[in-house]
Amino acid sequence: MIGFLKAKTAPIVKSIRSRSQDARRNRKDDHSDLSPPLSDSTSMGSTHSAVPSSEERPTATLVVPDLPGTTSSDVKPPTRRIAEKSYMADGTVPLLLREGVQMTKVSPGKQKSYIFKLDPDQGQIIWQSKKLRIIPIENIKELRFSSDARYYRQQFQLAQDYEDRWITIIYILNGAYKTLHLISSTEDVFRMWDITLRKLYAIRQELMTGIGNEEIRHAIWEKQYWKASDESSDQKLRFDEVEKLCRRLNVNTSTEELKRLFKQADTKCQGFLNFSDFQRFVKLLKARPDITLLYKKLCYNNDGQFDFSIFEHFMRDTQKSTLSRPELLKLFTHYVKKSDGSLDASPPHSPPSPEGPASPPTRLLSPPLSTSPPSEAVFSQPLTAPINVSVAYITHKLSASSQSPRLVMSLDGFTSFLLSSDNSAFIEQQGKVWHDMTRPLSEYLVSSSHNTYLIGHQLVGSSTIEGYIRALLHSCRSVEIDVYDGDSGPMIFHGKTFTSKVPVREVCEAIAKYAFVTSPYPVIISAEIHCSVLQQEMMVEVMRDVFQDALVSAPVENRPTLKVLPSPEHLKGKVLLKAKNLYVSENESIRTKEVSVDTESSSTETSADSDVVQDIRDERIKPRVFEMDAINEVKDDLKRARSLFDRVRSGHSRNMPGVAALAVPTVTTSEPPARPEFRNVSKVKMSTAVASLLVYTVGVKCRGINKKEHYAPEHMFSLSEKTANKVMKQGMVDLIKHNRTHLVRIYPKGLRVNSSNYLPHRYWAAGAQLVAINWQTFDLGYMINHAMFQRNGRAGYVLKPLALRTHDKALLSRHTQHSLDIVVISAQQLPRPKDSLGHEIMDKSMVDPYVEVSIHVPDWAHASYYQSSSSSATPSPSSTSSTGRLLSRRTNSVKNNGFNPVWQEVLSLPFDCVGDMFDLIFVRFAVRRDGDNDEEPIAVYCVSLGSLAMGYRHLPLHDTQLSQYLFSTLFVTCAIN
Repeated sequence: MIGFLKAKTAPIVKSIRSRSQDARRNRKDDHSDLSPPLSDSTSMGSTHSAVPSSEERPTATLVVPDLPGTTSSDVKPPTRRIAEKSYMADGTVPLLLREGVQMTKVSPGKQKSYIFKLDPDQGQIIWQSKKLRIIPIENIKELRFSSDARYYRQQFQLAQDYEDRWITIIYILNGAYKTLHLISSTEDVFRMWDITLRKLYAIRQELMTGIGNEEIRHAIWEKQYWKASDESSDQKLRFDEVEKLCRRLNVNTSTEELKRLFKQADTKCQGFLNFSDFQRFVKLLKARPDITLLYKKLCYNNDGQFDFSIFEHFMRDTQKSTLSRPELLKLFTHYVKKSDGSLDASPPHSPPSPEGPASPPTRLLSPPLSTSPPSEAVFSQPLTAPINVSVAYITHKLSASSQSPRLVMSLDGFTSFLLSSDNSAFIEQQGKVWHDMTRPLSEYLVSSSHNTYLIGHQLVGSSTIEGYIRALLHSCRSVEIDVYDGDSGPMIFHGKTFTSKVPVREVCEAIAKYAFVTSPYPVIISAEIHCSVLQQEMMVEVMRDVFQDALVSAPVENRPTLKVLPSPEHLKGKVLLKAKNLYVSENESIRTKEVSVDTESSSTETSADSDVVQDIRDERIKPRVFEMDAINEVKDDLKRARSLFDRVRSGHSRNMPGVAALAVPTVTTSEPPARPEFRNVSKVKMSTAVASLLVYTVGVKCRGINKKEHYAPEHMFSLSEKTANKVMKQGMVDLIKHNRTHLVRIYPKGLRVNSSNYLPHRYWAAGAQLVAINWQTFDLGYMINHAMFQRNGRAGYVLKPLALRTHDKALLSRHTQHSLDIVVISAQQLPRPKDSLGHEIMDKSMVDPYVEVSIHVPDWAHASYYQSSSSSATPSPSSTSSTGRLLSRRTNSVKNNGFNPVWQEVLSLPFDCVGDMFDLIFVRFAVRRDGDNDEEPIAVYCVSLGSLAMGYRHLPLHDTQLSQYLFSTLFVTCAIN
């Protein structure tokens, strides 16, 4: 196997060497360049390195020599890079790192030395403290070396001398983010860790972007489990070791059957398995009778021959492919073997030219998201990167087919196809930005974060730059800051709570560094400004200094009238500030004056968080019915919360504006008299310097949504989820019309103190663009948001469905009934959970898995256009106005089998759709353990229905933090009737 992998590794060595030289050459410029770099990196699924460009990469890295027998000219297509990189997983890790090297582990208040090992076969970082600790490399979310980790070094108040040897590893274990801070003993050791760990991390990350690369995935699996099973380290596996491995893998096979497979693999009758025997045993163990049955069924009437006619029929009728016949032949020849068993000499798979335009993936039912109907040629583009086969080659194959042996796809070839990215369940697997990015901002849904500075609880959590880094690296394009006066400068924190504080400059520097790593499209900073004029001007000075030319600004006087918002393409690489402009009024010039702040704040002490105060007043009249789950989880915290809410209530008059005022044509304009203790909070001056940064995103108060009220294109307002629900109930269509030309931001209600999320697709269905999510909470709302913005190359901007962008009343009023029919066939290698130390939890030796499929439909509230009939998608008993409707179906459980359970069960989920907006309906597959219904699922997969490919598909399974498992898949068929 090493020889197979080694033959593929040469070109990536050159690539890494080139990047390393660039990094070293530009290291000295790192400290002076804080402007946000532009990046076209939009590859799906991986969390990139913390460094957006080579200019900002601070770490010195090794120059990797050419491997024997390779030259710098050995260049292979990019799609083979996984194969090339895989050799690094077991061939280029220095012996020093394998055996272990002493490094200093930094924790709050102490530093201690341990021996740290890097095991490429197991894919783990290992060290022994009081207990053996493990970090699986696939659990790493981010690596930071040298000055990239300066924030942490400063937090620990350690000298700058340590910076050049500092390593920070951010990872998830047992459902929680964790950090490991290390200081290497020498710069040479640091460089070894830098280059080696980056390589191993890159391999795992590329494998965790969907299915495909099955050969390399399988090779890594074999190495990982071979080493784990060889307890005596003698390169021999005896039966007891093999049996232990099978129990670890949840293989439900009798001892007699295992002995039969063992003897079948032990071809030399040695009584043990060497590595090649082990490979043979694994192939027997991982046999796929479900695929074998499908293969035989498809070619039953063709003399058992799976030729191109069978493949074409399968792709057209079952997989619903719209590829042209030559394109299907390209695909077929890539996976085919001739009848005599020799490999067909078809050209290798290669990606499209990076300069070429991105093509939209095949759409199944939804109308295309472009502004005009695409041609048939557009729809005939392949789902994945096309194979570089010339027309002449295809013509030759077609003409020669009658004279040469018939091309036949073997069972292995068919299996490889079904497991490949060419047969991805996610239509947009190619990871290209293909939506038209030249439309006005108001025509896009924008990935948005709420209280981004918090990484935990809304009342007692920590404020840190980590929230911004995590969100931006996952293509979030709108982050939030709450700015208050600090002792030496403006600070960001959640007002009148126990959360910690972080300086504005640190947050801006983090945004500048990470803004365009994943997506080049504009970042909107949504600001709630509660500080004095002096510190407002300090904030603006910081932003101008940090963002420089990327910051959008304009003089406050004599601005030209804006007729339409600019596009994401026009604002590429730009940072926009959104805040309430206190000077916006009819025919009123800009002047420094004292005005009343009317923030649309989600902070707990402000008057605009009126749903919090109103809810507290309502409690005196009716029993509590809100957020019982949050109360159960954080009873102690809520005692403090009630105290805070009472203070808020005491600071306002009883005659406060009702939240319902936003939903009706007339607006209550009277303002509550401020009590003396809150006078300095509720009355501030606004700096014209802030106003100069409010250009395309000018925050205003919602005066109602009707024909009498006029908003300039740049005017946008924010609504809490409770207020938005009222607006939608009273005038959904009016809100949709408004959102065609104006931006609106929705944020969670203040009572979500445990940072839970609403389900965002309800507000997307109203056309709201910036639907803010608590990114620190991995719940269903986060999962749906994540599924939405995996689309369009993870650009963070997704065109709205056509019904929400055009004035076609007939389209918006179209109401159709459908059924999503899923056949749950089988699962492969379900994962074991890991504890907080990184060890697999072995006490639950067997699982009884079942699959639950749920469909999440917005509660289409377009009542002005139609009266909804009784929907076949029954609402969940727990459904509220913030959740939409849910329908779930489940399979039976398979007893004692987590390795290859087979269900072969049909699940039918009826649903309704309005305006052909299938992109706003989400399907969630959850693999659960029977008897643990209230616990988190074993594995999940969530996708927009508009992006779910039909036919036979392998779904890549993820943990509940949405990190993909390397080896776990769910085999299903999908159809919409």
